[in-house]
Amino acid sequence: MNVLVIPEDFRSDQYLLKPLFRRLFATIGKGRVKVEVCQDPLLGGVAAALNSERIREVVDQHRGMTDIFVLCVDRDGELGRRARLDDIEAEFAGGHVFVAGNAWEEIETWALAGLDLPSGWAWADVRAEVHVKERYFDPLARQRRVADGPGRGRKALGEEAARRIGAIRRKCPEDFDALARRLETLS
Repeated sequence: MNVLVIPEDFRSDQYLLKPLFRRLFATIGKGRVKVEVCQDPLLGGVAAALNSERIREVVDQHRGMTDIFVLCVDRDGELGRRARLDDIEAEFAGGHVFVAGNAWEEIETWALAGLDLPSGWAWADVRAEVHVKERYFDPLARQRRVADGPGRGRKALGEEAARRIGAIRRKCPEDFDALARRLETLS
């Protein structure tokens, strides 16, 4: 089975999404899944990732080679984001599996949920923060001395976080776990 994860911008998100989804599929009994992150076309931001015409480009280009499309965007504090994702799912249903999820508030939150956080950081504060990347993820990458690596630390921290997929599911029930439960039901 081939899965294509469609991020807002693959240039940094790929380093988190690929290891997280590889591990997720392995833990839900779908270990023979090939997970790829869409790099062509480059969407370049949430506006493009929520644009039906741009998503159609992705689906048309990868149709026939992809069994499951998974659109992943940041919520960015937008309370109506899930409703827009529901509309996109309905639009692209049929002939293939298309699911969409938004991280609460940013994809980096999922990675942080699978990592040991510095003392003094409360998970409730991380989860409530809209600007998780700037407030928590980037400082942790610098503290761990991986910020100069691929994806500004996302590769190292994404791979580490993926080893604790259960923690991510527990700590991110409304977004990551909800998406995981939907993926579990697919054949």
